[in-house]
Amino acid sequence: MPQVIFLPHEEICPEGASLEAPSGISICDLALQNGIEIEHACEKSCACTTCHVYVREGFDSLDEPTEDEEDMLDKAWGLEPDSRLSCQAIVTDNDLVVELPKYTINQVSENH
Repeated sequence: MPQVIFLPHEEICPEGASLEAPSGISICDLALQNGIEIEHACEKSCACTTCHVYVREGFDSLDEPTEDEEDMLDKAWGLEPDSRLSCQAIVTDNDLVVELPKYTINQVSENH
């Protein structure tokens, strides 16, 4: 089973995490099921950018982003070449290293 390593994030995941991931699960669902509260304002429907992440290792093992995802990513804070929407990035058989951005464009978090 592949490992997904979440790098430490000051607020969301201060210690970081190394999680076993079943193939076919989204990075967002994996995080949420393991207590990493990635924002997902559109309920994972690819209609916002609050679940934006950086896939620091294993990026090329993911399916290509759809045109809708690319359009949304254009609006993400801190867009980088390894950016993905975690609700759309599906784990395959390869390990991943994921970094959560410091900010999102969401003005208000439902968790605060």
